[in-house]
Amino acid sequence: MKYVLCFCSLILAITVQAADRPNIVFILADDMGYGDVQALNPDSKIATPNLNRLAAEGMTFSDAHSPSAVCTPTRYATLTGRYCWRSKLKRGVLNGYGTPLIETDRPTVASHLKQHGYHTAVIGKWHLGLGFQKDAEGQWDWTKPLSYSPVDAGFDRSLVIPASLDFPPYVYVDGHRITGKPDRIQPAKGFPAYLRKGELGSDFSIPDCLDELTAQASQHIRSRADQDQPFFLYFPLTAPHKPVWPHGRFAGTTKLGPYGDFVSQVDWTVGQVLQAIDESGLAENTLVIYTSDNGSFMRRQSDADQPGHVSDETIQAYYEGNHKANGPWRGTKADIWEGGHRVPFFARWTGTIQPGSRSDQPICHVDLFATAAELAGTKLPPAEQAAPDSFSIVPLLRGNDEQFRRAPVVNHSANGTFAIRDGKWKLVFSDGSGGRERPLGRPFGTPWQLYDLDNDPTESMDLAETNREVVEELGAELFRFLANEKSR
Repeated sequence: MKYVLCFCSLILAITVQAADRPNIVFILADDMGYGDVQALNPDSKIATPNLNRLAAEGMTFSDAHSPSAVCTPTRYATLTGRYCWRSKLKRGVLNGYGTPLIETDRPTVASHLKQHGYHTAVIGKWHLGLGFQKDAEGQWDWTKPLSYSPVDAGFDRSLVIPASLDFPPYVYVDGHRITGKPDRIQPAKGFPAYLRKGELGSDFSIPDCLDELTAQASQHIRSRADQDQPFFLYFPLTAPHKPVWPHGRFAGTTKLGPYGDFVSQVDWTVGQVLQAIDESGLAENTLVIYTSDNGSFMRRQSDADQPGHVSDETIQAYYEGNHKANGPWRGTKADIWEGGHRVPFFARWTGTIQPGSRSDQPICHVDLFATAAELAGTKLPPAEQAAPDSFSIVPLLRGNDEQFRRAPVVNHSANGTFAIRDGKWKLVFSDGSGGRERPLGRPFGTPWQLYDLDNDPTESMDLAETNREVVEELGAELFRFLANEKSR
């Protein structure tokens, strides 16, 4: 009898443990700026009721950072817990035909969670390389199964587009198969509906793409509602990245041009996901995280008489009196300055995260791996094996700030410029932006820049000359991270 009781107790313990492990839904917008969300920028004229609701029902992170100021390296770091500059990609991004970037033996958030009992899925933009096949003449053979897809990175289910929605081929990839063979060529288009010329799938509509992915993600959530198995859904959006081509039902709704309308569509998309979670009765056992892969590409103008996106939609800039896509931060997407990588970040877990709470601790998307591992009740592998730069933010989610520890955050720009952040200090290892704003600078070009973000959040006063000790200390810290292949 005692053996039966012990066995029953074991089964009960396993069941309770499984019930305590939350589902994880990670929504990654594409190029949404800090100032695009009203909850972070009350002056924004773009209505974002669903993101505002997410902030009201959960926690707002005011000092959250993408690992890179451009998309491919951020996605690599998010899924692997490893900064992308440790990989073969040292600057820039892949294109739609790029070969796989994640190393074949590299654990990912998905593979780790799958190994420990989670169902894992990705629906959305991949942009980490796929295994498209060629025929004997060296031409793309769209009938062949892909040699590599997210399924090979630990995802049980995968429905993705290859890269950003301005990169061909314009196709859906379900597992290892293209769903609609390309049968036409998409012509190139200029901004705002910017597109590169390339193959277009028979079942692919560019203005309908975000809606299709949203419907698939929502249906996936509902399909998991009656399952005992916890799930991880990675939902990387296609917007508001170029092509800035909002669905027709959003056109003209914000009076801030196509970009404003596209942000509104992203907000609606988040609302659809929240609705699927809530209506499925999953809110109390689902952690929802919303963030962006880098800052917005929309520049800020200070001259009201200069044409901007409101008066001319072909202009990739706003007069600051109309909209500040990156909020108060200096720079844009691609830059090492804050506008390039300080991004919206909200987390909701009904019944666990205090509604309307806020954290001002610096965190980074690379922390997802360690966070997911702790939530799943698993032990994070040693840094030499996996997630060498990932730190769990679970203490912050539970309101236990004093238990949170992480190494200084390292950021990276489009041209490969580094910055390191420790407390109030930020050291930029360049003499420029490292991206698109002038001066562009060059990686490790001197003089380096040092900013006190507590007292100078807009990075307008370089303090490197008067704080040489801080420069030396932070410089030594970065070079230790580079030499040791880990930061934890």
